[in-house]
Amino acid sequence: MDKDRIKGAAQKIKGSIEKAVGKLVGNKSLETDGHIDVAAGNVRQAVGKAKDDVRDVVKDVTK
Repeated sequence: MDKDRIKGAAQKIKGSIEKAVGKLVGNKSLETDGHIDVAAGNVRQAVGKAKDDVRDVVKDVTK
C-alpha cells in the first residue's frame, strides 16, 4: 500500500474532525478548512491507488 493512501486517509479524518468542530462552535472558517482537507485527502488517496495500480501492472509485465 502506497504511503499516499495512508496519508490521505489521515487527512480525511482530520478534515472530518475540523468540519464537525467548526460546525459545533459556529466557526465557518474551520468548517471550510475541514471540507478542503477531506477533498485533499480523497485526491491523495486516489494518487496512492494509482501508484499501486501502476506498480502492479509493471510487476505483472516484468514477470
